[in-house]
Order: sequence, then structure tokens, then C-alpha cells
Amino acid sequence: MIKRAIVSGGSIGGLFAATALIKAGWNVDIYERTDVELSGRGAGIVTHDALIKALRAVGADLTDLGVQVHDRVAFHKNGGRVATLPFAQVVTSWDRIHQILRRLIPEGSYHLRARITGYTQTADNVTALFDDGTTRTADLLIGADGFRSAIRAQMLPEVVPQYAGYVVWRALAHERDIPRDVHADVFEHFSFFMPAQNQIVGYPIAGPNNDLRQGHRRYNFVWYSPAPADVLRNMLTDETGQHHPISIPPPLVRGDLLQEMFTRANEVLPAAFVEILNHSERPFFTPIYDHHSTTMQNGRVVLSGDAACVARPHVGMGVTKAAEDALCLAEHAATSLETYSSIRVPASMRAHMQARDLGSWMMEPDPNNANGSSHRHIQKIMAKTAAAVA
Repeated sequence: MIKRAIVSGGSIGGLFAATALIKAGWNVDIYERTDVELSGRGAGIVTHDALIKALRAVGADLTDLGVQVHDRVAFHKNGGRVATLPFAQVVTSWDRIHQILRRLIPEGSYHLRARITGYTQTADNVTALFDDGTTRTADLLIGADGFRSAIRAQMLPEVVPQYAGYVVWRALAHERDIPRDVHADVFEHFSFFMPAQNQIVGYPIAGPNNDLRQGHRRYNFVWYSPAPADVLRNMLTDETGQHHPISIPPPLVRGDLLQEMFTRANEVLPAAFVEILNHSERPFFTPIYDHHSTTMQNGRVVLSGDAACVARPHVGMGVTKAAEDALCLAEHAATSLETYSSIRVPASMRAHMQARDLGSWMMEPDPNNANGSSHRHIQKIMAKTAAAVA
């Protein structure tokens, strides 16, 4: 008899879990709370060998996956190079990964406007509870519903995301809009600028609709910047005075905050990155949180991806971690969910701790490193950012 699984969450983690289980012979339904297909606003994703392996394992088409970069370059505030590290990687986008996984989901198995709020279970099955009062019963329920997971909240109410003390500003600039000299200096590299308690990361990704033609790509701009809790509260308040307790929708970021960010960019950043910001689409910010679950399984319910563990984005492992969760789950789902948890909890902890290390190194105060030339961890940061976790 074919086993049935329910996936809560239709983002990349949910799609990976579903495609891996389908490949293993399960019948899977995905329930996504939003009423439209998801989009990552072009967010960049750095690939790892493990992610490529996972995509191949679920049968994904890797044609035109992303942009190849060959080295990592750290810049001085004056625009000069501080360090260079050969490091070949393919950088892709959230939308591209979502697109190629979404194609693998059978017609009628992906359900929008369907929010799972909790579950009940017996020794024989598990029942997902929806916000409209309906229920669905299956052999397995996968909580892939992100870092504010309703499934985790029921399974592990004590595990809640913790604010890290800083935010990340993000922006996308179209290649055609970037001045020629700036393009020549930074566009083709995985770039860093590392003054004390700040960090810039930038790299090229595909243009809209995965356009990889030269001149049609985009530049993914990331700026980690400190924001104490009281400052964050103000930042999460929109023009109407409404406070958003966890994160604020990008269109609601106040204009005065954007102006403050641009003013500070002109003071702090190398001219090339200021130009990229000046030619970008409207920037937005996200607070940095992390959490780690002590178990990823209870009875017939499991956690996967960000629902189980969020590692700060320095490590660039969010998608890869979800992919490895999915493959491990598919391998053990029919025999031992406890084994799945025992393997993936320590693996996710390694990513969690490496990301915390990168964040702590970035936030170290150093009055002599305003220009980004002398960060004492520069080599480790360049080697470990968005890199495979040992």
C-alpha cells in the first residue's frame, strides 16, 4: 500500500521534502498558506556540491542553474583589493531553485490558501489541522513551514528564534544599470567588504526569468549591519505606526529608514558598492534570527529545513540543509523516523554553529578597521562564508 505524506509549507524546503519522498514512492500533498505561488524576490543562493547532488537525486533539471564565479575578493574602502581567494562556485537564485523543484510536483498535489496550524496523531496515522477547521490524515506530516513553524511550535514550544543583534539589508541591481567601471571592478567576483561590525557580500546572479546573458544579469547586494533591540523595534514600525514583531514586509520599510541607510552607505562603503546601491531596486532589510531544534521528530511528525534549524545566512546553507534533510528523510521515512532525527540534528547544529561563528567574527569591534583592511578573521571569513560545513 502506498504511503501518504503531508507537507506543511510550499517553499524550497517543502518542495525538496516532497520531491524526495515522491522519488521514494510516497504519495505527497503540499499545503502552502499563501494564495499565490511563492517568489524569493530574486534572492541569491550559493550552491554547494551537496545541493547539486540533492537536486540530481530528486530528478531536477540543472540546465542553466546559475552564474559561475571563480574567486572571492575582499575590498578596501578606497576600492583596492585587500585579499583574493580562488573559490569556484555557481551562484543561483531562490526563484530558480523553486522553479525547477516545483516542476517535479504532480498536478493537483500543490495546494494554495491552505494553512496548517497543528496536528493530532495516533500510533497509526497523523492528522493535519487547518485554519478553516478542515483536517487531512496521512502516514507522515512534515513541518517545512519556515522559521516561524506552527508544527515546531506544537512539537517544541520552547524552541523560538533568537534575535542576533543585527539586520541584513538586501538589494538587486540590474547589470545594464551598473556603471562600467564598477562592473569591471566587482561584478564578476564574490565580493566582500569587512569593516568592523559590518559586512558587505555581493555576487552576480541571473536576471529575471533566469536570464544568464551577459548584460542581462543582476548583482545581489547584501549588507549586514548592527541594530540593537530598541533600534530594531523602530525599524519594524511602518509609516502608519503599526509594529511588525518579527519582520516587516519589504514594501512597508519606511522611507526615512531607507534614507538613513543610503546616508550611512555613503559614509561607510567603498564607492563601487554605493553605486550599486544607487542603481538598485528598492532595498529592504531583514532581522537576523537563529534557532536549533533538539529533535526533528515526534511520532509521525518531523521537522525539515528552516522549521528545524535556522543558521544565520553567512553560512549560505539554508537551501542545502533543507535538501540534505529531504534526502535523509526519504531514506528513513518508511523504516525509522528516529534515525532521520538522530542524523540531521547534529548535522544542522554544525551549520548553526559555523554561522554563529561567522556572525560573531563580523561583529567584533575594532576601531582600527574602519576601512576594511585589517579584519583579523578575514581569511577565515572568506573561506567559510557560503561554504560547505565540515
